[in-house]
Amino acid sequence: MGKKDKKEEQKPKKNNLKAFLKKRAPLYLAGIALIVISANGVLSEKHLDDFLIDLSEEEQIVVDILMQYNGPNESGLNVKDAIENKINEEYPNMKIFDDRNTRIHVVVTNITLEEYQVILNFKSDKGNDINYDWNVNIDSKEIKSNNPESKYIINLVDFYD
Repeated sequence: MGKKDKKEEQKPKKNNLKAFLKKRAPLYLAGIALIVISANGVLSEKHLDDFLIDLSEEEQIVVDILMQYNGPNESGLNVKDAIENKINEEYPNMKIFDDRNTRIHVVVTNITLEEYQVILNFKSDKGNDINYDWNVNIDSKEIKSNNPESKYIINLVDFYD
């Protein structure tokens, strides 16, 4: 009897962790897949920045000055966020920036040596178009509105607490 007990003790014991994972591996894999799929939707969500591409270096500088403008106190809401909020208000319960028919066209025109005109046209097949028109001084970083929609955005940014 003593010899049998020793032989049983010398046999390698089954690895409990390995057996546990073998039984549950498909469940863990499915759980990880669900997390990846749900995170993909959040990570691939589009914003206004995704449409402000294909600009020359000079145009990009002007657009960056405009979009990063956050009022005379230089804090709070910036122009880019105000435009995104306004567009999202116009199209509630929709991810309008993810819609493949959404178009944003940006035109940057040099007016004088340090002043540029920036026109941003937002078009969607879901409703009305929104047009913004500003003059941007790259030296003084001064922004002037040329239409009511642009004036509303600048006022919102200037007086945002």
